[in-house]
Amino acid sequence: MSVTRSTLLQVTRIYAEDAALELPRGQEIVARWPAADIVPVASHWQIPEVHGDEANVARWVRIKTQALVLGVKKSLVTRPNGRSADFIAPSTANGCAMACAYCYVPRRKGYSNPVTVFANIEQISRHLARHIAKQGVKTEPTQCDPEAWVYDIGENSDCSVDALLSENVRDLCDLFRMTPTAKASFATKFVNRDLLEWDPAGRVRIRFSLMPAAVAKVTDLRTSPMAERIAAINDFVEAGYEVHVNFSPVILTPDWIGEWTELFAQLDAALSARAKAQLACEVIFLTHNEQLHDVNLGWHPTAEELLWTPENQETKLSQNGGVNVRYRYGLKSRAVAQLEGLIARHLPYCRVRYAF
Repeated sequence: MSVTRSTLLQVTRIYAEDAALELPRGQEIVARWPAADIVPVASHWQIPEVHGDEANVARWVRIKTQALVLGVKKSLVTRPNGRSADFIAPSTANGCAMACAYCYVPRRKGYSNPVTVFANIEQISRHLARHIAKQGVKTEPTQCDPEAWVYDIGENSDCSVDALLSENVRDLCDLFRMTPTAKASFATKFVNRDLLEWDPAGRVRIRFSLMPAAVAKVTDLRTSPMAERIAAINDFVEAGYEVHVNFSPVILTPDWIGEWTELFAQLDAALSARAKAQLACEVIFLTHNEQLHDVNLGWHPTAEELLWTPENQETKLSQNGGVNVRYRYGLKSRAVAQLEGLIARHLPYCRVRYAF
C-alpha cells in the first residue's frame, strides 16, 4: 500500500517558537494547516509533552502524524563529511513523519519524533551561498563527485517529506540549480512526485534508500513501498535529477544474501539505460542503539527481532560520543565483501561510492 500525503500528515497541533511565527516561512506553514491549534513554546528542543514523556512511546505514530514543530535554526554550521557528501549543510528540518525502526534521529529527541521545520530559510540559504562561494571550483575529484562540491541538505530529515510541509527544500534546490560548482544531495524513502516539476538541471542528487521488501515491511513503516521507489528512479532521471541509491541499512537476516540478490535483480530489470549510466550507490550496514531498542520495544517490538541481535553485534563509539552497536568486526567485514560481490555480479554498472 502506497503511503500518501494525507496518511503521513494530518496536523492538528503546531508547537511554535515566537520567532518562527514572525518569519514569512513560519506564517506560510501555519496557513497550510488553518485548523491546527498553535501552542507557543520557548524552544523547539524543549517540549515536555512531546519529547520528554515516556508515555508517548505508545503514541509514536500518532504524534508523527498530528504534531508539527516550528523553530528557528540558531547555529548555522556547514560541516565537512566526505562520505555521502563533501559537506553537511545546516538542517532546514529535524525529525520525520515516517517511522523507520532503526532511525537515529529519535535517539536525540527522546520519546517522540515529529518534524521540526526551521522557518529562517533565508538565513540558511545565505549561509550556504557564502560557503559555496568560498570553496570556489573543485580542482580535485573526491568519491562524492568528480567535479562539484556536494552538500547533503537532509541529514536529520527526509527532504521528500519536508517538501510536503514547506518550500524550504525547493528554495535550497533552486539555490543549487543556479550554482555551477555545487550540488545538493539527500536520501529519501518517500516518492514525492511533486519534485518532478522542479527542473533541478542536474544540480540535485536524490539517493533512494533501498532494502529487501520483506525486511522493509517490518522496519520501514509509513514509507513508500520498495517497488514504488524503484519505479520512480527512471522518472527522476528524466526530470533532470542525478539519482543514486542507498543500500541501507543492510540487516543480516538468516536469508540476507537471497533477499539482496532478489532486490538487485528487480532493480536491474526496472532501470533504463540512462538511469544505469549515471548510477552509483552507498552501502551502509545496520548500526543500532540500546536506548532506541528500549523505545522500539514500547511501540514496535517485532522490528527488534531483526535489529537487536546481541550474538552478532558489538559496541561502537560513534563520532559524536554515543554508544551504539554494530555487527561484529569479522562478521561485518565478510558481509561487506559478499554484498559488494553481489553488486558487481548483478549491477556491474553501479559504482560503489563507499561501503561500511
